[in-house]
Amino acid sequence: MIYTVTEATNQLKKFCAYQERCHQEVRHKLMKSQLTSEEQEFVLSELISEGYLNEERYARSFARGKFRIKKWGKRKIVHALKSKGISETCIRYGLQEISNSDYETLIKSEIQKFSKKYKGEALMRHLISHGFEPELLRKWVTKG
Repeated sequence: MIYTVTEATNQLKKFCAYQERCHQEVRHKLMKSQLTSEEQEFVLSELISEGYLNEERYARSFARGKFRIKKWGKRKIVHALKSKGISETCIRYGLQEISNSDYETLIKSEIQKFSKKYKGEALMRHLISHGFEPELLRKWVTKG
């Protein structure tokens, strides 16, 4: 249990240094502490001013990782970032990390990969559930 502002700041610096974190994740950790809401806000502002917390950097990192590793579409990335309380501006910055050509390549690859398992409307539903836009899918599913 965290009892002092200094302990909280030090622990959360380590937490944020390990990987990018959003404000919501840090607030959740702070809620478990014995600190007052004013002290929690002070710790949060310290982390922001010292560069441990940066929502734009978080959104960029999140979008890159979910796109490259998890192969998520833009819609799913946007939904996840919104659920973490990330601003529309930061979400736009995050999506800039995904080039149109890389996105098209991923869509084509996912269509090819899943067309062995799913056909027609089932393929579309599966890919939409992964966050890809129906209008882009139609363009490639009809071609592929």
